[in-house]
Amino acid sequence: MDDIWPRFFGDLVDRVSGPMKFRLVLQPLMAAFFAIRSGLNDAKAGKPPFFWSLISDPAHDADRIKDGWKSVGRVFVLALVLDVVYQIIVEHFVYSGEAITVAVVLALVPYLILRGLVTRLAR
Repeated sequence: MDDIWPRFFGDLVDRVSGPMKFRLVLQPLMAAFFAIRSGLNDAKAGKPPFFWSLISDPAHDADRIKDGWKSVGRVFVLALVLDVVYQIIVEHFVYSGEAITVAVVLALVPYLILRGLVTRLAR
């Protein structure tokens, strides 16, 4: 049990130089594309920045989350699948926590940051 965290962080660092490292650039770029597109649409519609509206306006959370997931969901699923494939090739085992962490970092984090920034800049 004591070796879980060192293995977790070691495996995450190993992804940078391992096979399929192209996805570490490609997936955030795909998330950025969808974030820019959605951010521009938000600005045209006069909506508040995405992440800020999730925090400050809980009445519309379900609609905003549904809209965001529709936009970035495929990128997230692709990031998850590609990390599982990576783990099968390199580790010969699938660590679900690592796969979810990588998918969140590569798809959701760039999307959340960029969509709000684009909305603010486009206004």
